[in-house]
Amino acid sequence: MIDVPRAFARSTIEREGEPGSAWLAGLPGVVEELLGRWECVPDGEVMHGGVGVVVPVRRHEEGAVVKVSFPHPGNVHEPDAFAAWGGRGAVVLHERVDEHFAMLLERVRSCTLAELEEGDEAVRIAGRVSHRLAIPAPPGLPRLRDQVDAWEAELHQDAQELTHTLSRNAVDAALATVREIGRDQPDTLIHGDLHARNILRAHREPWLAVDPKGYAGDPAYDAGTLLKSWALTLIEASDLGKALHRTVYVFAEAAEVDRERVRRWAQFHAVRAAFWGRRHGFRRARGGAGLDLLTQFVDTMAELLTTRTWRSGP
Repeated sequence: MIDVPRAFARSTIEREGEPGSAWLAGLPGVVEELLGRWECVPDGEVMHGGVGVVVPVRRHEEGAVVKVSFPHPGNVHEPDAFAAWGGRGAVVLHERVDEHFAMLLERVRSCTLAELEEGDEAVRIAGRVSHRLAIPAPPGLPRLRDQVDAWEAELHQDAQELTHTLSRNAVDAALATVREIGRDQPDTLIHGDLHARNILRAHREPWLAVDPKGYAGDPAYDAGTLLKSWALTLIEASDLGKALHRTVYVFAEAAEVDRERVRRWAQFHAVRAAFWGRRHGFRRARGGAGLDLLTQFVDTMAELLTTRTWRSGP
């Protein structure tokens, strides 16, 4: 039986309450069953992400990992995305048991893009991965355009209920993105949560994506999720507006997507993040001076993405 990492157990119970406790109690047995079904033997320390455990294994002398996630709607289409990609830009899906939200996946290294690369090269790598993942979406995947009414309602509610310093122009620009390009999205398979910690060093290819949401929508949308995670690397930039512009330019060129759509999605994500931080805090800061500083930075980023003159080049 595996030992569930204490930090993972604690965060799961804090987030999910009694259902989380019940799931954790059965998790070692589920993993044991899967190891037998897939003829795997453990081959390393149990790891974890935010919502699931990852068990390194060997099957027929080949390295792999068993991933079991807490049952949640956001995890339903992860194996569908992997199956559609077939190893193109992402880890290979070997087996799946949907009732347990479980997969047997290609093993990659533990080093992420956030740890190994900096500056333009990291953004360029993320853009190239995004481009490889952008293929025609199979039927049955959630369409991002179906979320636009909820996004619009959320932005209106947050702007009215929360005390904030975002300008009317910034909020209106995010709403315009939802109404204009949010409703006009292609049926392209995208990652949906493409940040630097979800791009890992690999053996078969230099970098592969993990933990997709499996949405169908605009590939430029993923630039916004990347920029949210990448923004703190820019916090000490002497000219934040110029640094943001450079990031948008490099990603768009590498991903081969429209630069203006990248900017607009990035601005939308920044405004949502500014409101989210006020309601829930951020992963790096839940309260106090740290939260105030981070909230101010996200506000500034949203404003710069709204108002800066965006040139045709870097």
